[in-house]
Amino acid sequence: MRRVLMIAPHFPPDTGAATHRVRLLAPHLAEFGWHPTVLTVDPSANESRQDPDLAAMVPTDLEVVRASAWSPRWTRKLGIGDLGLRAFTGLYHEAVRLLESKKYDALFITIFPTYPALLGPLLKRRFGIPFVLDYIDPWVSAWGKEVGGGRNGSVDLKSKLTRSAALRLEPIAVRSADAITAVSAATYEMIQERIPEARGLVTSAIPYGGDAADFTRLRAHPRKNQWFDKNDGDFHIVYMGTLLPLGFETLRSVLDALASMRDSDPDTYSRLRLHFVGTSNQTMGEPEPRVTQIARETGVADRVKEYPRRVDYLDALQLQVDASAILLMGSSEPHYTASKLYPALLSGRPLLAVYHSASTVADIMSEVTSPPDAFLVTYSDRDPVSTKAPAIAAALRSLAERRVTIEVKWPEDRLEMFSARSLARELARVFDKVSASQHN
Repeated sequence: MRRVLMIAPHFPPDTGAATHRVRLLAPHLAEFGWHPTVLTVDPSANESRQDPDLAAMVPTDLEVVRASAWSPRWTRKLGIGDLGLRAFTGLYHEAVRLLESKKYDALFITIFPTYPALLGPLLKRRFGIPFVLDYIDPWVSAWGKEVGGGRNGSVDLKSKLTRSAALRLEPIAVRSADAITAVSAATYEMIQERIPEARGLVTSAIPYGGDAADFTRLRAHPRKNQWFDKNDGDFHIVYMGTLLPLGFETLRSVLDALASMRDSDPDTYSRLRLHFVGTSNQTMGEPEPRVTQIARETGVADRVKEYPRRVDYLDALQLQVDASAILLMGSSEPHYTASKLYPALLSGRPLLAVYHSASTVADIMSEVTSPPDAFLVTYSDRDPVSTKAPAIAAALRSLAERRVTIEVKWPEDRLEMFSARSLARELARVFDKVSASQHN
């Protein structure tokens, strides 16, 4: 069996969103001829909240190696908190030790964080190992150009510097790679536009999948829902996850739709409860709300509750299972694909998705789901989301007419193509290609 070294700074018990990329894929690779070794960061160096229950979901026979990282207590004094920077030398030295001790046939590095991608050129030059670069999100995006870390999401100096560094460093990693995988084809196509050398690489779109085993475990060990009472007779719609910097117009259209129902259908409006959970990317402290002010401006604050702090993965699944329906929202960036789409499909709850028509989410929703169990509202550059409030209101009204306890069963054959196992098979094919080209 061939071996692959998978470098993933975020991995259980880390509860960050990126932790699930390798957690879902690695356990299935052996079935397709690849023995994975996961190289990640020691939990003591990670600022993300830790969840031992999530760690317990990692198969005991999966080989996981932990690298050291500089403590943020010291690096933040220099203005550096990025895990990729703090763990760079630790990951490098541990990767060298592993590559010297055993023969590996492929190297896989997933980003975010981005800076460990530069380990690819270093390790390939030293060991001649083919290198696959995986994108969960774009390295170069609207960050630092249209949005940033300043007041109200404005571009600030730090976000400008981050973007400037990305424009200079990404080509170094990409030009050394043998293949690029990404959660959507649009993601790697943007890279090919910026970096012409990337057009000759092996590419594959491997979206964020889901694993039904996660829900099996959740049902056996349910989590406490501290956010709402699913049996109170109201219709609870849950949005899980970070509110995207370029997703505020989508949010505003959803709340405008709710406001129109307040005036035209007060009975349905009085039953609706919209919960926005984990809207920031922060797991500690009291992060600033992102939804509440817009809800006040549109006059629907009595129907909207926001919980900005990121919640643990299993808590997020519990919220979705307990929801009357799940709300999914995209942004004005067409490449965007939601990591939470597949858990939402597996949760068995009705769905309302509001996305750019060019997003892969729109394609998948159209293929897998249909009314009255799911509603897809799409927009585009020519048909902006600001015009979609009536369609969203109609979808909300249709959903609220259904029984609160309804459970949706999507066709298993359609869901299977997005299962972690099927996506791991596609990733193994990429490893096969780069390994074969290396031997040739």
